[in-house]
Amino acid sequence: MIYLVFSEKTVGEFFEEQVKKQSDREFMVYPDRNLRFSYTEFNERVNRLAKGLLSIGISKRDHVGIWARNVPDWLTFMFATAKIGAVLVTVNTAYKSHEVDYILKQSDMKAIAIVNGFRDTNYIKTLYELVPQLKTGSRENLDSDVYPFLEKVIYIGQEKHRGMYNTNELMLLGKHQNDDELNRVKSSLNNNDVINMQYTSGTTGFPKGVMLTHRNILNNGFSIGERMKFSEIDRLCIPVPLFHCFGIVLGVLSVLTHGGTIVMLEIFDPLLALSAIQKEKCTAIHGVPTMFIAELNHPMFDTFDLSSLRTGIMAGSTCPIETMKEVMDKMNMTEITSVYGLTESSPGMTQTSADDSLERKTNTVGRKYEDIEVRIVDPETNEPLEPKKIGEICCRGYNVMKGYYKNADKTKDVIDDEGWLHSGDLATVDEDGYYTIIGRIKDMIIRGGENIHTREIEEFLFTIDGIRDVQVAGIADPKYGEIVGAFIIKEDDIDLREEDIRDYAIDKIARYKVPKHVFFLDEFPLTTSGKIKKHELSELGYKLVQKRLKEDELNN
Repeated sequence: MIYLVFSEKTVGEFFEEQVKKQSDREFMVYPDRNLRFSYTEFNERVNRLAKGLLSIGISKRDHVGIWARNVPDWLTFMFATAKIGAVLVTVNTAYKSHEVDYILKQSDMKAIAIVNGFRDTNYIKTLYELVPQLKTGSRENLDSDVYPFLEKVIYIGQEKHRGMYNTNELMLLGKHQNDDELNRVKSSLNNNDVINMQYTSGTTGFPKGVMLTHRNILNNGFSIGERMKFSEIDRLCIPVPLFHCFGIVLGVLSVLTHGGTIVMLEIFDPLLALSAIQKEKCTAIHGVPTMFIAELNHPMFDTFDLSSLRTGIMAGSTCPIETMKEVMDKMNMTEITSVYGLTESSPGMTQTSADDSLERKTNTVGRKYEDIEVRIVDPETNEPLEPKKIGEICCRGYNVMKGYYKNADKTKDVIDDEGWLHSGDLATVDEDGYYTIIGRIKDMIIRGGENIHTREIEEFLFTIDGIRDVQVAGIADPKYGEIVGAFIIKEDDIDLREEDIRDYAIDKIARYKVPKHVFFLDEFPLTTSGKIKKHELSELGYKLVQKRLKEDELNN
């Protein structure tokens, strides 16, 4: 089946078209810095950096890493590398030396751009420890046996560091170059070239480099913006990290394709997010459920004017129904949407629409995008299933990644011979084409032969008063293989006990689904992109169960 896509241009070409149309309209705003770039001003900065990168030897198909918070020049690097045909390798801000060592080697990175650090990790110190030649060799051409591809390190900022370029120097170099080489490179690019490489979060096993093309992410961004009814008047607050598709595609490219404005936060802080909405009159904000919960529960929430809000996206992990309702009611986001997908699908497969009913918004992840195929198949036979049957959700079309970098075997594991990308997620679809995600195939709890979908138990437990957030995960058990564990964050000043949860559940759901153990936590373990680390909850649950058993033995 052949579908038409929104654009066959490269990201750089499309951006320059928008610059001509939008010109003096604000493209990017950092409200806490009062930093503002119009489309034209930002394009000029991008071009200077692109020419600066060319002048130090970065060229088409070279891999350029970026390890940084959502600093203003993050997007300058994104668009500059796109214009010269380099591949931007996004590095998780939470990574430490072991993970960065792996990414530097596996990605064949020729250059990496960094900031000072993030939280308890000093990026500069980490790079000096991994690449000691930075302190002794020439910054023009590193010579490292450990990282034979790595030639340049760039510091994003004005400060000078031994062995590194900084962005001011690159901008100055670019300013004194004519446009001939840049124009030559731009004219040689194809929209099926890889533009971006994002490493899967690596919650299990080694991270894999997902290769995404101009065509992948530009068209997906457009489809996402369409479902939110974006136009040039929209102003989207982006508090999610740019190293993830949520920031780049659901955020930046959904706005760019519709000529709007992005309002950036360097890191997520609920107070800064609420302040940005009010100050910039944002019409939309994105976030994972934990972000929205933090905003709703901030003690100063009621002091902010959020009347400008209309839409946005809640995605990244299971969206609690009650949280979605509260966001629509208290944050004025009556047209909020949710997106389902994977990094490997650029990332969107399905999305609710701004004008979908409350029931659709809270119980489904919407319909497939018009220009891709989505189906539910039997995980064992790969045969398509009829509506309302639970199976694996798969997609095929322009949004499917080019593959995992240097990992053909893993690519074949997820993209079959007919081009279908297998998600590993269980879902159903109704007669109207609305999809509902049930849970991960590997997250399904199998208790003594009974299949239990964690999403079903989580939504049930949300009906208990006093529960702010809940996650359900399997806990290893010698008798049943797995048992159900519930991990709960309570509302403030609420007195809930384990027996309260179990007593409530026993009369309302099948006994085998009732959580055998309930644990109250202050927070859930999260990846930097906001996804729940369910495997860590399973491990924590097992340890706590063993501790309880030992305590019972001592007491008896």
